[in-house]
Amino acid sequence: MQGNIIFVDYELSSWKYQNHSKSSKYAKYLTGQLSPVKSRAILIKRGYVFPQQEEKGMGSAYGGEWKPKKPDDERFIGKPGEIKTTKDKNGNLRLTKIGEDGKAVSERHFSDHGYPRHHSIPHDHELVWEHNHFHWGDTKNYWDGNVPEFKQYGGNDMDTIFPACNTLEDDRFESIEEFKDCIGRGDEIEFEWKGVHFGMSGCQPKPEHRIMAYLWNQPDTEQYFDTPDDALEYIVAGDRLRDIITQIDVLSRAF
Repeated sequence: MQGNIIFVDYELSSWKYQNHSKSSKYAKYLTGQLSPVKSRAILIKRGYVFPQQEEKGMGSAYGGEWKPKKPDDERFIGKPGEIKTTKDKNGNLRLTKIGEDGKAVSERHFSDHGYPRHHSIPHDHELVWEHNHFHWGDTKNYWDGNVPEFKQYGGNDMDTIFPACNTLEDDRFESIEEFKDCIGRGDEIEFEWKGVHFGMSGCQPKPEHRIMAYLWNQPDTEQYFDTPDDALEYIVAGDRLRDIITQIDVLSRAF
């Protein structure tokens, strides 16, 4: 047998959630109000597992311990209290703070991600862990220039490391579902198609709180989308993103 193990949240597969409305725990789980990754929901029926079905008896593929999938993911785990210093593909510094449980709790970026109106340099992201997966929480910008110290926990020394960045193949989206998982967790993605440079962010602050797509370093080109599926309809150099998502060159992504 080959393949990845799928961890199932059997509570959400129980009879209790089979007929609930959109206000239920079951529906909130699917729509991202309890968890941002809609594609992790699964259906258990007659001994089989069916992905991406929004029907009765659904469970969740959340569970199990999160493990780094790509080289750059290693920065999200470490010694409790340490701060890891790394660089993205563009050479921009990142500081990742590890919490008491050995998982990252916040990250500071020294980049505006190609859209300075929405990101100060530096800016911070909270990391929110749910069901052993994380997503970007609130973004903290420092427009007045008063940047607080990025304090560590427990007196551990800062761990300065510069690991090999992910290759283009490491960061390439293998499927539509992988993209939806990534942008649904609030990632900031930099990519290129037909020689045109784009950015996309799933962690926009209020009042938008939506997914934003834009031409890199070109103000007033942004377009907003309510869901990852909507974002896949974005027109990229004449092509629909949904049709080319596995072919674009992903220059940068956080996870």
